[in-house]
Amino acid sequence: MKTTDNIRNTSIIITFLLLSVIVACVYSPQYEKQVGSQERVGDVLSNAPFHYSLGVLFAIDGDIDRAVAEYKNALQLDPESSYLMNELAILYTKEGKIGTAVELLEKSAICDPEYIDSHLLLGGLYGNLKRYEDAINEYNRVIGIDPEKLEAYLFLSLFYRESKNYEDAIETLCDLLKIDHRNLMGNYYLSKVYAAMKNYDETETWLQKTLDIKPTFKPALIDLGMLYRSQNKNDEAIEIYRNFLQTYPSDNQIRFELGNILLKLKRYDAAAEELEKILELDNSLADVHFSLGLAYFFSGKEHNKAIIEFLTGLESDPDNYRAIYFLASAYEEKEQYADAMKELEAIPEGSALYTSARVRMGIILKKEGHTGKAMELIEREIEKNNNSLEFYRFLAALYEEENRIEDAEDILKKALSASPQDMDLHYRLGVIYGKRKKHQESVREMKAVLKLDPDNANAMNYIGYSYAERGVKLDEAERLIKKALRLKPDSGYIMDSLGWVYFRQNRINLAIDYLKKAWNLSPEEPVIAGHLGDAYKKNGRMEKALEVYKRALDFNPENDDLKEKIRNIWVPSE
Repeated sequence: MKTTDNIRNTSIIITFLLLSVIVACVYSPQYEKQVGSQERVGDVLSNAPFHYSLGVLFAIDGDIDRAVAEYKNALQLDPESSYLMNELAILYTKEGKIGTAVELLEKSAICDPEYIDSHLLLGGLYGNLKRYEDAINEYNRVIGIDPEKLEAYLFLSLFYRESKNYEDAIETLCDLLKIDHRNLMGNYYLSKVYAAMKNYDETETWLQKTLDIKPTFKPALIDLGMLYRSQNKNDEAIEIYRNFLQTYPSDNQIRFELGNILLKLKRYDAAAEELEKILELDNSLADVHFSLGLAYFFSGKEHNKAIIEFLTGLESDPDNYRAIYFLASAYEEKEQYADAMKELEAIPEGSALYTSARVRMGIILKKEGHTGKAMELIEREIEKNNNSLEFYRFLAALYEEENRIEDAEDILKKALSASPQDMDLHYRLGVIYGKRKKHQESVREMKAVLKLDPDNANAMNYIGYSYAERGVKLDEAERLIKKALRLKPDSGYIMDSLGWVYFRQNRINLAIDYLKKAWNLSPEEPVIAGHLGDAYKKNGRMEKALEVYKRALDFNPENDDLKEKIRNIWVPSE
């Protein structure tokens, strides 16, 4: 290998020794203009254009270190050449030596303040270093030297936008469009400025103008689609993508965007159809396999296909933990619990999905009848100082189901001490207090929910029903539940609560009206049926009460409360 490299490098040098006198001038015409007065006679190895041209050839060959060395040799022979400094700075930039490149370009700007290329590159490097003010100054210098240098306007607007100086960004782009009103990037960049300002009407206007200039310009198409999606104008987004695909049916990027819109709209079959078309053209795209797997999974009927797609995508992207999580979910749906647990265990602690994966493992253990193991799993996570509220919520729910009410209370209190503004935790703790007959504490937690969310209908209903059950503060109960019902007019549970308040107020006919409505909304709920039957019974309509109790028992054959009500009712014989 070394011999081959030596032969190749020697060949390069010999070729240039033979051709340098005539080729250097042809190969670098811009440099020839820069060095004007330098003699081109004598020892060719002491000739700056020779070293520069040799450096160019090394750069083309991919040997950046030797190219840099030759550019330096050229610069030693011609130390005032802004052109050479600029070319060397480009190589430094490729090597990642941004600071060195900046120093060289700053020197170039001093040597030749009118040399535009140095100002352009220096502005870009300043921007890369987030020195936006310096970048802006460089591009303004370029425009001062050459007002027709359109790219300078684009870059200048970009850094105005990055520094949130939106008015100057707009003014700069408008100046560009006065020179060339159909400049594609000028129109497009204006849309980006207005998007950053959250002025979405202007964003749409300039995206449409961009597409009038070039209907196939994908960045604008994608941005317009995303804008429509953010405004819930999904049909418009779908239309522009489908129109594009009629002309360019093999454009996978736009079809992928279309498939993902349909996926988010829960139009799973349509999404799958678009994603399948992509894979017909290129079966190697892991992200497409993943999206197709989601379409199959959420359709609820294609779990086998979902598993195949997730596994296929993971072959080329094995660390896609979201794909692993949904692969496990698909296995879980098929009751392949061992496979699901294996995938979930593979999600590491550093992943954003680690907590969800561990909770999912707890759910699977519970499904398998191992609730104790599920609790132990989550308890271990909490002991490791993993303070995710998701763990606390799930563990509290497990304790509650196992009738470990005091433990549920304790864990929710710990969670609230870490997150006192969490409405869900206050609500759950209020329910637990209710089960423990700690009525004042229960109402206090529900009122804490209402402080955080004054329109929380569930908290209003809970307080009102709690008062009704105990026969206290019935006027306040009625007011709260009526407000909750206005917020959720189709809730059978809230309708039942209002009927139960009227029952407690001895307004029986009104109670029956609301309890009948509640039962129609939730016919399988035994508590609502029990309330309606009790209202009929109190109204002396024993047969109706018995009919309601029996129908409710059909839905809930093991309900001891309904059985007791049926045993205790007396229906007079005809």
